[in-house]
Amino acid sequence: MIKSKLKNRNLSQEDVFNFSELFKLMKPRVMSLVIFTCAVGLLMAPNIIPTKDAIIGIILVSIGAGAAGALNMWYESDLDALMTRTCLRPIPTGKVNKNQALIFGIALSIFSVVALDYFANTVSAALLLFTILFYVLVYTVWLKRKTPQNIVIGGAAGALPPVIGWTIATNSLSIEPLTFFLIIFFWTPSHFWALSLYKSDDYKKANIPMLPLTNGVESTKLNIFVYSLIMLPVIVFPYAINFVGLVFLIPSLILTIYYNYLCFELYKFKKNKFDAKKAKTIFGYSILYLFLVFVFFLIDKIL
Repeated sequence: MIKSKLKNRNLSQEDVFNFSELFKLMKPRVMSLVIFTCAVGLLMAPNIIPTKDAIIGIILVSIGAGAAGALNMWYESDLDALMTRTCLRPIPTGKVNKNQALIFGIALSIFSVVALDYFANTVSAALLLFTILFYVLVYTVWLKRKTPQNIVIGGAAGALPPVIGWTIATNSLSIEPLTFFLIIFFWTPSHFWALSLYKSDDYKKANIPMLPLTNGVESTKLNIFVYSLIMLPVIVFPYAINFVGLVFLIPSLILTIYYNYLCFELYKFKKNKFDAKKAKTIFGYSILYLFLVFVFFLIDKIL
């Protein structure tokens, strides 16, 4: 099936190089989430910075995230070619070769970190550098092919953009941006494990040790449910430290309880089996859930 997909594209090295394919290396959908969460972190900060500086900072953080995505695709191109979900990415299809992806990723990484240090501050630049290195070296190179906990530990990289947004505005770290980090960090496992349930054949082909393959379906369903429950105290935490008010807490708790319900419905399905439709629903809802929680941060601040 994968071979036929690639063949039908009828691509050759002559087609190779165009900027739209380079942009795809940066994982635009992931970048959009980075832009949004980084912007929320920046806007929630207690002090206001000029609009131009804010926009430049957010763009540079998104470029850094894109650089990490490009380096991830460079390193994992052999796995991407094996999975239906990723086989049409730029490197497996021959639109971009591995050397181009590597140079592109390194160049963007250096540019984004140096420019953020210049236009914002060293704290933000250091955090961005840490995020890129953590995603590439710790998650992609070390954890991804070795442990089913890859998503749990690797989730730290995806949880840092709103913290960087906060530091762009404040040039400092404090307990408040920790709330952003914890929300995304503990949201990530249930989100990706729901995907891994109905995409387990893909991960099996690529020999990636995702939880359904290493621990089985029942353990995966339980872990999805447990991590959804952990979101309850995590959502309460920003209210407990007086960072937000009831405008954030009440709707976010309602969203979380419904998330718990969906994950419980998945868990109580037949033993060692899962409902693919429910798993897909959880995956889709989890994206909406995270988006709305961060929207409620902003609404709470405005009101």
